[in-house]
Amino acid sequence: MMLRPDIINSTITDNIIIVEMFNWFKKSEPRNITFDYSSLMVDMHSHVLPGIDDGAQTPEESIVLIKKMMELGIKKIIATPHIMADYYRNTAETINASLEILKAELEKEKINIAVEAAAEHYFDETFEDRIDNGKLMIMGDNYVLFEFSFVSKPPNVIPVIQKLRTLGYKPILAHPERYPYIDADQLRTYREWGLNFQLNSISLTGYYGREAKKTAETLIDAQLIDFISSDMHHIKHAEAFKVALTMPYMEKLLFDYPLKNILLR
Repeated sequence: MMLRPDIINSTITDNIIIVEMFNWFKKSEPRNITFDYSSLMVDMHSHVLPGIDDGAQTPEESIVLIKKMMELGIKKIIATPHIMADYYRNTAETINASLEILKAELEKEKINIAVEAAAEHYFDETFEDRIDNGKLMIMGDNYVLFEFSFVSKPPNVIPVIQKLRTLGYKPILAHPERYPYIDADQLRTYREWGLNFQLNSISLTGYYGREAKKTAETLIDAQLIDFISSDMHHIKHAEAFKVALTMPYMEKLLFDYPLKNILLR
């Protein structure tokens, strides 16, 4: 099975950024963490379900990531595995089966945290069919999380947003700070059509590079962010999730910003 070009580019970029990020951490003076994610309560974008995408591969790995999130104040996790044509062919059945495996492991380990499942839908050729056929994995009050390609913008964004809204869904675009071809003005236009935006908290650390960090800060200043989340895949994300708490913009988000995460509790 061939990887999509945007996935290859994302993986290469992710590896480069990991090196840059940890070099930056070494150069930076240690900062005290004086608060956690308790006020956020809900992490609504993560890949902690075992064995069904590029996140945790085993229940044991899932437990490690969940414990790290709990240590930082997260009270509820909504897992959002990828649904992507020809690559991650997940369905409600595969996702819910993995959720049951994880819940059994949590019970075995006597770990008390609410875990639910939705999905991160890829805006590919099958996305609109999923909308039409009622096969979306939703969270909370009909929220639908989806992502774009990291290479190019889909041509039919606004018609699809319109369709979702007409059908009663509340669409959320994942990590808008990571799409180099979209600026704040375009996002304002999408917002006017009813689109919400979810920021990856670790973007504020420079994990995905300086440009993504700068864009994240710009979107926060413009009050265009509705949700924040870890987008947790592996232990390096867990480490960056903790470091994000030392960022001035994270303090702004958690104390002076109208985030909607709490609506999903």
